[in-house]
Amino acid sequence: MTRTPPVDQSALWNGPGGQVWVAQQAILDGLFQPMADLLVAELPETVTQLLDVGCGTGASLLASAAARPATHSTGLDISAPMLALARQRAEAAGLDADFIVADAQRHPLPSAHFDWIQSRLGVMFFNDPPAAFANLRRWLVPGGHFAFAVWGPVADNVWMTATRAAVAEVINLAPIDLLAPGPFRYGDVVPLLALLGRVGFVDVTATDWRQTLPIGDRLSASDAAQFALASFSSFAELLSKAGGDAPNRARRALVARFTAYEHEGAVLMPARVHIITGRAAEP
Repeated sequence: MTRTPPVDQSALWNGPGGQVWVAQQAILDGLFQPMADLLVAELPETVTQLLDVGCGTGASLLASAAARPATHSTGLDISAPMLALARQRAEAAGLDADFIVADAQRHPLPSAHFDWIQSRLGVMFFNDPPAAFANLRRWLVPGGHFAFAVWGPVADNVWMTATRAAVAEVINLAPIDLLAPGPFRYGDVVPLLALLGRVGFVDVTATDWRQTLPIGDRLSASDAAQFALASFSSFAELLSKAGGDAPNRARRALVARFTAYEHEGAVLMPARVHIITGRAAEP
């Protein structure tokens, strides 16, 4: 299979990808709240230094910091516009937090500094996973714990398969490269568990969360379709380039699919997430 060239993650998340997340922050927070709750459920009572990797606009960091108010929290993300909003939200909430615009694959944070590292849907986008996870291991104190939420297999996430199918009715889409950085890279979680073991994590386990997600945080089928197509910046760009009536045709096709999942004014679609937990090995 021809490999997809690595995406310039900095350009994406400081450009259209980051702009979409900032603009849609409130809706996206509602959509992904279950994942933030899953991370909070794993938090040790004794955590004092928390690192949220790929914290984006700050929802998962805010949730964990609120649950452990005596903790100092650090948010790390490659997106300056997203972190600017996260910083504003943390300051408004009066939280003890700082934020670093940096790439987790290369940033020189102090070794053995954090006793908890978390990531809500962020660790799937590393261009160099071994380097990134080795850094995360180095930043944890010996015995420190982590929890990462990653999407399960694309086939089990109907919100994505329905959106792709609607767009594919209008334009040609390349197959998803499951080995490239992207949301479904760890749908098969076994390679991730092996990699985490190789860089020095122990007691690594994966549990599954299977529920329905309210697309666009309880929007109608029509509004949810518009939200979904706008939120996937790559789809929006491709449809825009296609020109003509392509965006409207894709939206109509997606409304038809979302309508089948609409219940009491909200589109509820099956989703699957892996929660990966473990700890740093001790000497």
